[in-house]
Amino acid sequence: MQTLRNVLFVPHGAPTFALQPGAAGAAMTQLAQSFAAPRAIVVVSPHWETAVPTVGTGTQLETIYDFGGFDPRLYELRYPATGCPEAAQQVVAALQTHGFAVQQDPQRGLDHGAWIPLRQMFPEADIPVVPLSVQTHLGPEHAYRIGQALADLAEQHFLIVGSGNVTHNLRDYMSVRMAGGQTPDYVQNFADWVHQHMVAKDVPALLNYRRASASGARAHPSEDHLLPLFTALGAAGASAQAEAFYRGVSDYVIAMDGYAFH
Repeated sequence: MQTLRNVLFVPHGAPTFALQPGAAGAAMTQLAQSFAAPRAIVVVSPHWETAVPTVGTGTQLETIYDFGGFDPRLYELRYPATGCPEAAQQVVAALQTHGFAVQQDPQRGLDHGAWIPLRQMFPEADIPVVPLSVQTHLGPEHAYRIGQALADLAEQHFLIVGSGNVTHNLRDYMSVRMAGGQTPDYVQNFADWVHQHMVAKDVPALLNYRRASASGARAHPSEDHLLPLFTALGAAGASAQAEAFYRGVSDYVIAMDGYAFH
């Protein structure tokens, strides 16, 4: 039986995913049961963007509702996870050891890119969480190197979770919804391209996806939602084999593919 690395890339979809998790949510719940209780979860969400890598070091993590105009029930949900300053300092040290300038934020809570998937996988909120920001302006190679810096923590019973989406073009979502709801071909085509190169361990092509694929730039007008995939890829290590634990499309244009690593 193959052993799972303590590294995941999970989808968080639209905020409504918290109320309607469907098949993707069920797959995430089942996958979480494959892991022994980790010491702490390091969660990388595209909804926390900073100039330099920043680690949340707080003990009480607020549930952040960084969205508007959705079902009122969403704003009643809570994910009362606690932080762990000691574990957070290990994350800080790991990044610094690999040459990154790091900042700390003792007030940062969990945005919806963090709490929605964690609530689906670990509903009891009984595992400490350490949020880690992304640097969209620094691109895929930077995100990958961040993951490499976290790889040793995966060996120390930390669970590294990159949260994002394999496709994420909200302008297309609005256009498709107004036009009657037909998923553009590029959504599945790009998700298939990512899957092919993930399974083949073709890291150079993945990091160069905007040029190497036919529709990477359209799938991600901004790179933020794909960067956590590269962080997970770096944390998993060069020898790890990626496996999709779920593949599918939600809300017309959001590929909800998720990956575990053996």
